[in-house]
Amino acid sequence: MHILKTAALAGIFAGLAIGLVSCDSSNPNRFRKYQSPSTGWMVNDPDWGGFQSNDAYQQPVPRRFQYVQGGFFTMGMNQEDLKFEHNNPPRPMTVSSFYMDEVETSNADYAEYIYWLNRVYGTDHPEVVEKAMPDPLVWNSIGGFRDPITDNYFTNPGYNNYPVVGVTWEQARDYCSWRTDRYNEYILLSAKILTPDMGQTTMLHFNTDAYLSGYYTGNAHKGLQDMSAESANETRPVRREDGILIEKLRLPTEAEWEYAALALVGNSDHERLSERRVYPWNGKPLQVRASDKKDRGRMLGNFTRGQGDYMGSAGALNDGAEYTAQVYSYLPNDFGLYNMAGNVAEWCLDVYRPMTFDDADALNAFRGNVYTTVVRDEDGQIAEADTLGRIPYRAYTDEELAGRDNFTTSDNRNYADGEAISSLENWQGTGEMGDPLSNPTSLLYEYGESSLISDKARVVKGGSWKDRAYYMSPATRRYWDQDKSAAWIGFRCVMSRVGSSEDGATNIRRID
Repeated sequence: MHILKTAALAGIFAGLAIGLVSCDSSNPNRFRKYQSPSTGWMVNDPDWGGFQSNDAYQQPVPRRFQYVQGGFFTMGMNQEDLKFEHNNPPRPMTVSSFYMDEVETSNADYAEYIYWLNRVYGTDHPEVVEKAMPDPLVWNSIGGFRDPITDNYFTNPGYNNYPVVGVTWEQARDYCSWRTDRYNEYILLSAKILTPDMGQTTMLHFNTDAYLSGYYTGNAHKGLQDMSAESANETRPVRREDGILIEKLRLPTEAEWEYAALALVGNSDHERLSERRVYPWNGKPLQVRASDKKDRGRMLGNFTRGQGDYMGSAGALNDGAEYTAQVYSYLPNDFGLYNMAGNVAEWCLDVYRPMTFDDADALNAFRGNVYTTVVRDEDGQIAEADTLGRIPYRAYTDEELAGRDNFTTSDNRNYADGEAISSLENWQGTGEMGDPLSNPTSLLYEYGESSLISDKARVVKGGSWKDRAYYMSPATRRYWDQDKSAAWIGFRCVMSRVGSSEDGATNIRRID
């Protein structure tokens, strides 16, 4: 892939075609002047009213993210359904282009997150730090001696580059949000729009929403030129429409994860697929070693080869890891992604249902939409940040959505599968959103008695160090409650591609 890479963001701002030709706030040409094709007025010119537009936008992409060009594929099982779950039949699907972290989130990555939380929240709100900590007890086993890995896995530097585990879906989601904020803060610091402030407090620290809403100004330095007629030649904070900040990082949807893991781009020639895959690599249905001359015989993933065989025999180890392996172990797939088979299974954004795809769209299928909006005060302004420095959000009310055609309620996790209309009895739950004992889905599935499915059940994809090869097929599906963690589940972040899907490999600027 032809990706523009630079070593310093300041250099990016100095030379990109988006028009930020200088970090000097006195420079009037931060955005290129051009004539509007619709009105003839000059754009990015204070003498013509000062309307600003970035007409040569290039999407900023964090380091370590790989471009995954979207497209059409057959999603679902293409091998025998050994467990007869029938929860993933083959079906046509299109996925939009996006970016995915090339590796699983590591212990070192997550430790940086914990350090930042402790620095900002540790004094006034230590519970925030405690809530984010991975659970070391997930390693314990009644029938096995796990003390060494329980005591060392997250804290010993020998495991720095191993995937973090013991992290719930909720913790993984929060990490993605935090990483978004840190990258956006880095962009503004590197461009000298802000200057470093290591004294940020619980209520006053950089948060992307708070910054864009005007509640966080930080140590403003140069800013962007404000070209509006009443403020010409003054500076202003960055806005979302400037195209300088990254899109929100998040967990991948199930469809995105499966599409990225299969990486059939390596077998495609002008929409002709030369070979389907069971795993993220080519080969026979049970082939788990590389067959090409350069890497022949090399294990392609970390999994359990047979009963009691977690890593092979001394002197001839197969995958070389009894538990997890380092995140850059084994060969990447054709999208440049590592460990999309084995090592750790990974959290997906979706709420799990056995028959999700009976109801899901054929374009970017997803179950789990909960639509929210920012809280506003009596004057219609965005409400002030909460005690943790975050902009508050609330669910849309049904009254606000009345008359819409595309959705009529905020929480759509159990759409056509558990809400009051589709339940056998007219039962309404009470309690907090997501409580499995307080929503109609619990009634439908008899949560805890005949099923573990609820609105808290989230999709988990991919095999792990403790699984047989069957689970390394991207099509296999499992689920785990969003507030529980395990020693075999990790995660990685993704970011949506905006604009053209086809130009994603070249029309970006890499943040290094």
